[in-house]
This record gives sequence, structure tokens and C-alpha cells, in this order.
Amino acid sequence: MEISVKTFDELSNTELYQLLRLRSEIFVVEQDCVYLDLDNKDQKALHVVGTKNGQVVAYTRIFQPGDYFKNASIGRVVVAQDQRKFGYGKLIMEASISAIEEKFPNTSIEISAQSYLLKFYSDLGFTAFGEEYLEDGIPHTRMLKK
Repeated sequence: MEISVKTFDELSNTELYQLLRLRSEIFVVEQDCVYLDLDNKDQKALHVVGTKNGQVVAYTRIFQPGDYFKNASIGRVVVAQDQRKFGYGKLIMEASISAIEEKFPNTSIEISAQSYLLKFYSDLGFTAFGEEYLEDGIPHTRMLKK
């Protein structure tokens, strides 16, 4: 898998279409969650895009401090269902963490994690804080990496 970090304007039409389709396939269809994915935040985000054979197979978007949370943040973490056995979730998260450390040094990273993935994010250095809450009908927990 090749990973690139791009601004919204640097994404090609094909990349944008593929990453939006992937987010819809996983968050709306697979997780059966009706929500508005196109939230007008993509334009501010940096997009961490993992491609394989010309197809987007993994993705996150990252924000500088203050654009989403007080701290820098990572969201919309997604890996295509048929690509999960290759460790791409860990790779795309490590690339996202590195991009934040490079672009926004000396900041903590905050995420709104789906609660069933707490161990996955803990293994990447995140610590849960606060109470569990529902976001779009799915249990989430705030996590922080200092």
C-alpha cells in the first residue's frame, strides 16, 4: 500500500470519489449508520490516503489544533473490508500520527474512537478519557495521545 498526505485541493477527482465511496461503504452500509458524511470539514482537513493498485483501500483525515478539537485530531479512519487482513489500519494510523507530528509539532492528538476499537487505538499510544457517548448511534470514546 502506498500512502500519501494531501490537502483537499490536491486530491484528484478520482481519489476524492474513491475515498468518499469507501467512507460510505463502511460507515453507512457496513455499519448501518445513516448520517451526513459530507460535513464541510473535508476542505480544512489533510487527507491521508492509502492506495493499492490504483484504488483507495485505507484513509483518514487529520486536522490541525482548533479545527475540530482543541488538539490535533484524526478521524474517518477506514479500511476496505477485503483489505483488513493486511494491517493497513495500523499503517494508515501510523502515517496519520507521523503527519501530525511533522505538520503540527508539539501537540497532543485527540480522536473520537468507536468504542469497540479501544484496544486498537490503545496499542497506538492513545488513552481513553471521559464517558462513553453515542455519535450517530454508535458508542464512541474520546482518546488522547500526548
